[in-house]
Amino acid sequence: MDNNDFPILHQKVNDEDLVYLDNAATTQKPKQVIEAMEKFYYNDNANVHRGVHTLAERSTEQFEDARQKVQKFINAKSTKEIIFTKGTTDSLNMVAQSFGENIHEGDEIVISIMEHHSNLIPWQQLAIKKHATLKYIELTDDGQLDMSQAKSLINDRTKIVSVAHVSNVLGVINPVKELAKLAHKHGAVMVVDGAQSTPHMPIDVQDMDCDFFAFSGHKMLSETGIGVLYGKEKLLEKMTPVEYGGEMIEFVKKFSTTFNDLPWKFEAGTPNIAGAISLGFAIDYLNGIGMQNIFDYEQKIVSYVLPKLLAIDGIEVYGPKDPKLHTAVISFNLLGLHPHDLATGLDMEGVAVRAGHHCAQPLMTYLGLSATARASFYFYNSLEDADRLVGAIRATKEFFKHGTI
Repeated sequence: MDNNDFPILHQKVNDEDLVYLDNAATTQKPKQVIEAMEKFYYNDNANVHRGVHTLAERSTEQFEDARQKVQKFINAKSTKEIIFTKGTTDSLNMVAQSFGENIHEGDEIVISIMEHHSNLIPWQQLAIKKHATLKYIELTDDGQLDMSQAKSLINDRTKIVSVAHVSNVLGVINPVKELAKLAHKHGAVMVVDGAQSTPHMPIDVQDMDCDFFAFSGHKMLSETGIGVLYGKEKLLEKMTPVEYGGEMIEFVKKFSTTFNDLPWKFEAGTPNIAGAISLGFAIDYLNGIGMQNIFDYEQKIVSYVLPKLLAIDGIEVYGPKDPKLHTAVISFNLLGLHPHDLATGLDMEGVAVRAGHHCAQPLMTYLGLSATARASFYFYNSLEDADRLVGAIRATKEFFKHGTI
């Protein structure tokens, strides 16, 4: 794998060759996706499902083709189960607002302490609104989800279990298939936040047996503002829309309305047409490499860089220390240095990482931290990029100790 398809990566930042390691926040776009979007806007741009003219038919065909690509990419049973949204956040809020109508006083919702705010606040607010109880699965000593505690928390009062497939801070892969089995044993539904897993590994929602699965396009090479909510058809059929207008209606009378079939009843207004089509082209690109190949390659990078990071005196790495339990998301701090200063020092070396609470403030509190630095790799990064990260950390440490780089 090389990065020649990504022109943005071939530039200098602060007089250094750029090493982009902020892929958990958003990924760069290959030429193939950029050129496909340019071709769409030059030739085919029109609204979908509305017009009978040629451009409208071309646009609609590409939009629905993208839905089929998503269906196959995550192995959903039907395109009826694929709803285009604005992103993971929008998808999870849609489940909380629509399926959440089934929650009543005394019911319980179980999430984990490692959740990103997008998979925490919707359930927190639903619990407040419905007078339900929100419970948190905590972590083991090595940063994994505590499954023994999960088994004690999930019971017949549990109605929803919602957990990230991969933590955006700890990089750990959670056993969502096992959690789904546990949730279903007690009659609860399983919601999976796939924002940090879908771009990096094969996804099979049928094998996972989750009831809902959410992810974003911009973290997997496509445009921002596009995402997907997968839901089992039998559940989506019973749910009511949360937004009204546009193609989601079937027939409107003065005092009543009937709604369109799945999946369109959840896609009110003009959708992000170009975004959906760009997601389809991004899936083509990823399939060209192979998702298992991407996962294996990123495992190679983690196995290479994690021991090197742990060998730096004064560094603390969060999450599992075993590379086999880790994805290419690695959060860390350097003793005596604020993460923002560390990230600024790395940027001076041309290495782009993120610093902050990563929209996971309850996890930061649980770990006794205010923030961390985070390096997140993708398939277009190399072992040389990993060496640049390690070298830049050492140089930044030296700078703040002695004032020279």
